[in-house]
Amino acid sequence: MELEGKSMRKVAKYLGIGMLVLGLSACDNSKDQETAGAHDSAAQAQAKAENKISLLDGKLAFTLPGDMSDQSGKVGTQANNMHVYADSTGRKAVIIILSDDTPQTLDTLAQRLENEQRARDPDLQVVTNKAITVNGKPLQQLDSIIASGGKQAYSAVVLGKVDDHLLTMQVTLPADDQQKAQIAAESIIQTLTFE
Repeated sequence: MELEGKSMRKVAKYLGIGMLVLGLSACDNSKDQETAGAHDSAAQAQAKAENKISLLDGKLAFTLPGDMSDQSGKVGTQANNMHVYADSTGRKAVIIILSDDTPQTLDTLAQRLENEQRARDPDLQVVTNKAITVNGKPLQQLDSIIASGGKQAYSAVVLGKVDDHLLTMQVTLPADDQQKAQIAAESIIQTLTFE
């Protein structure tokens, strides 16, 4: 029981590290935004392209918008089971953590993760914590509004069990328009495929 609690704290810590790195990345890139207006049409063309990601020798796959690329090397951790994808601003991100499987149910793990998030962010707003099915796979989804780099972000965390691993996928998007962020997060989550 204690081991499983440590595992969830580790996942929450990795998600926190990923958010911190992306927050710092966003600060670094804020100067670049002043010249970004001229590149809007190029960015829109790039956003229409898609990045197909495959992990666990193809047993897990998903599709990201074309403006998101692999940023895993920028995360200052030796954890090779963590994958980070983000856009150039760092405000749109997907973090994948593949940790050891656990006998805990997905809804129990989601509740623990919610408690961990609430401990870090007392103003956490939970949008939903529900069981979902994607591509025939039972998953648990926890959506919330979190504070990231001094701004609000929409966070959709999906938990599932894949090939003796606990999958944690966090999609983080700017929360300026919550409905738009929710739709964008869902469009990424719905591309998940499992073998």
